[in-house]
Amino acid sequence: MVGMEEEEEEEQRRPPVSPFGVYFNSSSISLAVLAVLEIEEPINIPHSRLVFLLDTLLLRVHPRFSSVIVTGKDGEQRWKRVEVNLKDHIKTAVFPENRSPEYYEERFSSYLSEISAELFLGNRPLWEIHFVKYPTTNAAGNVVFKIHHAIGDGYSLMAALLSCFKRSDDPSLPLTFPDIRIRRSGDAGGGKKAAVARALASAFNTVSDLWTSFSKTKLLADDLSPVRSGETGVGFRPISAATMAFSLDQIKQIKSKLGMTVNDVVTGTVFLGTRMYMKEMEPGSEDAETTSIVVLNTRMLRSYNSVHDMMMSKATESPWGNHFAFLHVGLPKLMSTMARRSLEFLKATQKVIQKKRSSVAVHLNGGLIQLYRKLRGSENLTVTMVSYMGQMRVSIGTEKGFIDPNKLKSCIQRAFDLILNSTC
Repeated sequence: MVGMEEEEEEEQRRPPVSPFGVYFNSSSISLAVLAVLEIEEPINIPHSRLVFLLDTLLLRVHPRFSSVIVTGKDGEQRWKRVEVNLKDHIKTAVFPENRSPEYYEERFSSYLSEISAELFLGNRPLWEIHFVKYPTTNAAGNVVFKIHHAIGDGYSLMAALLSCFKRSDDPSLPLTFPDIRIRRSGDAGGGKKAAVARALASAFNTVSDLWTSFSKTKLLADDLSPVRSGETGVGFRPISAATMAFSLDQIKQIKSKLGMTVNDVVTGTVFLGTRMYMKEMEPGSEDAETTSIVVLNTRMLRSYNSVHDMMMSKATESPWGNHFAFLHVGLPKLMSTMARRSLEFLKATQKVIQKKRSSVAVHLNGGLIQLYRKLRGSENLTVTMVSYMGQMRVSIGTEKGFIDPNKLKSCIQRAFDLILNSTC
């Protein structure tokens, strides 16, 4: 009897899985982060050294990297610490030798597709590291981190990665970044009437956005199109990946001339490229009802905090875990002369996004999702972006066998060229 009580007490001490973690590890969706590190030099690290580094660095960064998800007697999912056999988490790709970088680029893309479709085993911590020691067109080798989204979001995982590094000028000190000062808009002016008008507009946009989120989740479906197959279980199917790079200076040039944000420019470029792809693949489909799900970080970011600070209960601005929200954003329609009026499309995109910014639905959608405890899964056209060393790297993951990633990539690049030429 005492043993059972101790077991129950131990179970209650285990930290619960967050609501987002439950959603991302369900029968409806299993979502993992694939992060690729492009290495400039050939990868020659000995296996024993790698095991030592993972044991002394990664496993000590956060308990989630040495925990599995278990369901308690009360039906609640919790994190349970386990012994980690690092050899089970280190994978090395094996390709034919002495081939061209173009060949390895194609094989690497196929490899990403294969591992993206593989589910994690429930008896192991939910992460893997894959080494691809073959030169592609972009790197001498690649290291792929596959980490289940239940462990944390991109901000948390980047903080975990950065915590493994030290400063080059003094290796005894951790890597640090300067604080980012958040600009406060303050009083927009205009008096009481203007304030009332803004409040009413915000309320209207919030109700509209909540209804859109509700209807898109449960009632209404987008039109079938070259970017939406309508097949069930798409979220569990293999993907095809492609990446592209844009000059951050050119993006900022467009931003300054049009009075937009970097996000406006990049989002508008992706939306325009997607519509161009739809038109080329199926003329007439560029006017199809198409909705994107934009993921917004809900943290009040100032800088990257250490993992230790993120784990403290008082770290309310940037705690560990999944702290973001979903917002449905409809793609503007592509007019027949849009090739000559790309800036109109970009401004239409900005107008939609500005309307969303005046809504507080982004903070309420999480509660709406909790009502269902189930997501239907993505349509497997995923776009992620990161800026680094003067470039904006854009990665697309598409439904394999349905969306042509290289053609879509070409359309997005042409969309950017149209916008740049029209602006400058």
